[in-house]
Amino acid sequence: MILSQSIHWTHHAPVPSFEAMSLQHAPERQITTSVLVIGTGGAGLRASIELAERGVQVLAVGKRRKHDAHTTLAAGGINAALATMDPEDSWQQHAADTLRESYFLADPEIVETVTKNAAQGIDDLERWGMPFAREEDGRISQRFFGAHTYRRTAYAGDYTGLEIQRTLMRRAAELDVPVIDTVYITRILTSEGKVFGAYGFDIVTGQPVLIHADAVIIAAGGHTRIWRHTTSRRDENTGDAFRLAALAGGKIRDAELVQFHPSGLLDPEDAAGTLVSEAARGEGGILTNALGERYMSKYDPERMELSTRDRVALASYTEIAEGRGTKNGGVYLDVSHLPRETIMEKLPRVYRTLIDLQMLDITEQPIEIAPTAHYSMGGVWVRPEDHGTGVDGLYAIGEASSGLHGANRLGGNSLIELLVYGRITGQEAADYARKLTTVFRDPAAVAEAREEMEALLSGEGHESPRRVQRAVRDLMTEHAGVVRTEASLLEGLRKLDELDARAALVTAHPDIAGFDDLAHAFDLKGSLLAARATLECALERRETRGCHNRSDFPEQDAALRGNFVWSPTEGVSFEPLPDAPDSFRELAAEHLDDSPKGKLVE
Repeated sequence: MILSQSIHWTHHAPVPSFEAMSLQHAPERQITTSVLVIGTGGAGLRASIELAERGVQVLAVGKRRKHDAHTTLAAGGINAALATMDPEDSWQQHAADTLRESYFLADPEIVETVTKNAAQGIDDLERWGMPFAREEDGRISQRFFGAHTYRRTAYAGDYTGLEIQRTLMRRAAELDVPVIDTVYITRILTSEGKVFGAYGFDIVTGQPVLIHADAVIIAAGGHTRIWRHTTSRRDENTGDAFRLAALAGGKIRDAELVQFHPSGLLDPEDAAGTLVSEAARGEGGILTNALGERYMSKYDPERMELSTRDRVALASYTEIAEGRGTKNGGVYLDVSHLPRETIMEKLPRVYRTLIDLQMLDITEQPIEIAPTAHYSMGGVWVRPEDHGTGVDGLYAIGEASSGLHGANRLGGNSLIELLVYGRITGQEAADYARKLTTVFRDPAAVAEAREEMEALLSGEGHESPRRVQRAVRDLMTEHAGVVRTEASLLEGLRKLDELDARAALVTAHPDIAGFDDLAHAFDLKGSLLAARATLECALERRETRGCHNRSDFPEQDAALRGNFVWSPTEGVSFEPLPDAPDSFRELAAEHLDDSPKGKLVE
């Protein structure tokens, strides 16, 4: 048994001269661990905790500081069929809701695994001190989220993700899980199709880092930052995970299936896309256009604002596109009719965010919002039983992975997914590492990773990575936004070729503040790969289904009930999906509406 050990790290190593920056002159730090976890958000921490509890040496690294991981932004809640509020609820109904709202593109086995094990995920958090909202008798409170049959979304105000991250950080600290902040992983290292570690650098000092590991778990997020307005911050969800997996021999599934959240802020510009939690609609918020019309009655008169995210986002997009939006290109979300005490208790983050960013009091005034890129429902292709990628020793979890959400993510499912598969994949990676009898190494793979960094630091090109990143975001917003067409997607691919050429001229320029520019250069590499996967898969999905709206193919095509899988060497292929098991197949078919009527307005 290999015991977890603390790894000490310092960010105060001398920074090499900026006059002739070269990795040849920078001392390379070498670390050895049994399992490396890339990403220190909820998924990465949950996997690390499982590994540590099983006595396996684990190291978690992240490019952001762990207290500020993307998980902290998840506001509304976490799903499990606890039946605390509605005794009729069950994991089967949760599975049915998930599958139905995925437009039957979710992997049924993954759906079953997550919904069956959701209650255990909540139990784990409770044991570790998670401060869930509770009823007067001590039961965990659960509220409605859009498209759920019953109340099954547990929460902690509208700071649920933040409290989950804090809970997992405390548990990881109790187990002495070593966590290294501000380390950017640029390559997964493989030998003969097997993982043997990763390569990267310290964003503060520029020190190269070579990590030898028997297994690697990617938990580095999705790719929503490749759109202009997004709930992700500037340096997260840039497609890093897609690139790491693809270059190691993995594949990307459902890259075209991206959830646009209905409620992202428009102002201020530097915070455009900042999320207004779905909890605002869950607690009774209403949507109106610039004419004062409550427009959801035209698109889903039964569920209104509690409709699915894809329908609400498309409805808002349509109102704006047809000239009924605000002068800034938005609509209004209004909670001012709710009691002030309800807002302060149930929506404290929304209240504080609007005060901080706009000096707007939501207890008195409506919020101007617009659809914003929110969640990568696709990601790295993984097996349902263990989230293995098909590359020996390489796994992917959280938003970096795929299979649960299909064409529309059920609100509250992402947080429970990271807990369920964080635990399962941690177990599997531990077993894999223990059973490994041969250590694989390939000096050529390490040399390639070194040379890639060296080329960016010593290049003579004058292109800025940030400028090209902005061009990628503009391209994807224009050509692969809420509504898509073949002509627009093809034009997007043509422009992407031009950006690839510009990216070849990028040179990173570190300065006294650190190596952020080098990090942006690698962010750009991930974004370009993710953009190509998205555009090429979107081109092949010639139908309208869930979040994927093709105005030139407005009908759903039964022959396309399956997943498009992409790799940089093989392009796009199609994988049909099996039927759901008997335990929830009939439930999922109930109340099904396959018609695009009232959904897609060109």
